[in-house]
Amino acid sequence: MARRAQRSPEAVLRGTPDPDFRQERSRRSYQALLDAAAELFAEHGYDAVGTPEIAQRAGVSVGTFYRYFDDKHEVYLEIMRRTIATAYEETIAGLTPERFVGASRTETIARAVDILFDHVLSRPQLTRSFMEMSLRDAAVAELRRAFEQLATQRLAALIAAVTARDVVPDPEAFAYVLHGSAMQAAYGLAVHLVPPALDRDRARAALTAFIERAMFR
Repeated sequence: MARRAQRSPEAVLRGTPDPDFRQERSRRSYQALLDAAAELFAEHGYDAVGTPEIAQRAGVSVGTFYRYFDDKHEVYLEIMRRTIATAYEETIAGLTPERFVGASRTETIARAVDILFDHVLSRPQLTRSFMEMSLRDAAVAELRRAFEQLATQRLAALIAAVTARDVVPDPEAFAYVLHGSAMQAAYGLAVHLVPPALDRDRARAALTAFIERAMFR
C-alpha cells in the first residue's frame, strides 16, 4: 500500500471546509453534534462513546449524524482539530516582537501562559483523551505533531527577533524545548487522575518566570 504524502502542519490544522449549510437549522444541528460529541468524549473517553449517544445528546437523529460525519472517529478529529487550531491562534500566533518591548514582556508572557493553561484545563478529561489517542491513533498524532511544529516555528522566529545570540545561540532548539516545557506543565495538571502536588496558580507563575528568565537573562 502506498504511503500517504505527509501534509504540511498548516494543511493538517486547516482541515476541510464546513458543510454547505443551506438552512440555519442545518448549521445548528452540525454544531450541536460537535458540542455533544466533545462533552461525551470528555465524560467517557473515546472508546465508550457511540454515534447513537452523540446524536441523542445533540437532539438529532442518527441519520443526521451520518449526513455530516462518516463515523465517531471523524467527529473526534474535527473536535480536536478545532481545539488545537484555536489554541494556536490564541496563544502563539499573536505573539510578535513588538509585544516584548520593555516591561510589557512580563505581562505578555504571563497572558500567553494563562491562555494556554485555560485551553488545556478547561476540559481536562478531553485533554487526557487527546493525549491518550495521540499515542495510538495516527491521525490524532498528526494533529498533535502539526501543532508542535507550527508552535516551534513561530516561537523560533520570535526568539530570534527578541533575544541576543549570546543568550540563545540556537533559537529553533530553544523554541522546541520551551514549547515542550510549557505544554508538559499544562498537560501535567490536566491529566492527573488525582489532584497534583502543585496548584495551577503556582505553576502558572513559575512557568512565566522560567520563560522570561530563559529568554532575557
